[in-house]
Amino acid sequence: MKISIVINTYNAAETLAGTLESVKDFDEVVVCDMESTDTTVEVARRYGCHVVTFPKGSYNICEPARDFAIHSASNEWVLVVDADERVTPELRDYLYDYIEQADHHDALYVNRKNMFLGRWIKASYPDPQLRFMNHTKATWPPTIHSVPKISGSVGHMPKDPKYALLHMGFTVGGQLKKMNEYTDNELVKRGTTDASLMKMMLSPLWRFIKYYFIEGACLEGRAGFIKAVFSASSKFYYLAKVYEKKKATSEG
Repeated sequence: MKISIVINTYNAAETLAGTLESVKDFDEVVVCDMESTDTTVEVARRYGCHVVTFPKGSYNICEPARDFAIHSASNEWVLVVDADERVTPELRDYLYDYIEQADHHDALYVNRKNMFLGRWIKASYPDPQLRFMNHTKATWPPTIHSVPKISGSVGHMPKDPKYALLHMGFTVGGQLKKMNEYTDNELVKRGTTDASLMKMMLSPLWRFIKYYFIEGACLEGRAGFIKAVFSASSKFYYLAKVYEKKKATSEG
């Protein structure tokens, strides 16, 4: 029973080497690159990865390449890992033991530890991601933040953090860039919704209160505070873009 690692990349040279170091003991590593313009492909080949290419076109998300990527693996079992994530030895051992069991599921949600400014933001845990699967029973829709469709049973990993994927997180500048990209994509995915002035004031405020106080980001120092502000800001920018789009449509 073998496992392939599948990594989707676009200009990920800065973080990819650390990810590849953490998965070097798996049977195969597939890097599905969306025509990077930096040294991502060179880094992948230096680590002996199986590199495949998915045309980037006008895409600014990785999901359109996910289905192609998982089905490029030579082993049935795949663990999908982002280029800024790390796999612990405990997670690796758990997955190999799991597929040897007679009563295993066809896919598993894997928990994720999200780091920000050097701290694990526990308020975001367990952040389950459907990342481990028998790819012969999986289809991945090409829309942002989509979850693979599994023609079989789906289970969950233990909540023990030692079995979690480690997401290294963004810099402040990187978080700003991602927030702009995510809100653009959410606007395409969700379309226009209510963007009243009251909602623009209250929804971000509630998101901040919920994340910072109720979910516990207040226990993570300044990193937790900044992360909560980003969470609230993302909601505000999304609603502002909804308003902008509605205004342009009505004036057009």
